[in-house]
Amino acid sequence: MTFDPASRSKLTTHDLGRFTGDTMFDRLARAVCEAECLPRKELYEAWEVARRVRRRIRGRRVLDLAGGHGLLAHALLLLDDTSPTAVVVDRLVPPSAAILSERLEVTWPRLRGRVAYQAGDLGAVPVTPDDLVVSCHACGALSDAVLTRAIESHAAVAVLPCCHDDEASVAGGLTGWLTTPMAIDVMRAMRLQGAGYTIWTQTIPAAITPQNRLLIGVLEEMARRIWRSPRRQLFSHARDGR
Repeated sequence: MTFDPASRSKLTTHDLGRFTGDTMFDRLARAVCEAECLPRKELYEAWEVARRVRRRIRGRRVLDLAGGHGLLAHALLLLDDTSPTAVVVDRLVPPSAAILSERLEVTWPRLRGRVAYQAGDLGAVPVTPDDLVVSCHACGALSDAVLTRAIESHAAVAVLPCCHDDEASVAGGLTGWLTTPMAIDVMRAMRLQGAGYTIWTQTIPAAITPQNRLLIGVLEEMARRIWRSPRRQLFSHARDGR
């Protein structure tokens, strides 16, 4: 049997033998297996989103909205240690989130005390222009609300939308040419551009999820600073998830 990255089965210690390498992903996967609280799909989604975001955006405090267990927030800190902290916001923080965070801190002690969880709606934490707002599979109009929070505060943003609904989100009259989910995501990209953002439209592997469109945005002035930076080489080869 193949090891399906889209499976919703929980990773457990029985899966440790599947991740025996020394790469950061293998180490992350082993910590998730030891926590025994996350579906396999969430591991692969968080990793693929985090690595693409970090090829475009470095530093900043991370705000993981509708973040659940907060794996995406942890992965973003692991991939770029110049981000000082992360806050995971969700209406209900899963009790096992603390278990996952502890296992990750055992593997990477430098994470200790840098990821906080806060129960509440998307407005529970103030957003600043120096933040990176992220959300992985925020359902329906929740993705639009994440974009609104980022735009209002001029923060960098990355969303992987899901559960598209043209009654809850704007399809812009494009459904004669495009599927409803595609039309909604195109309108989201255009919304960011209209607010003065430089955007990147990417995908994560469809084998993980068919709802795999990743939208990343940074205000144009900040994007110009990135491309003038000596660290430009960090981004120069980041196309289409490579």
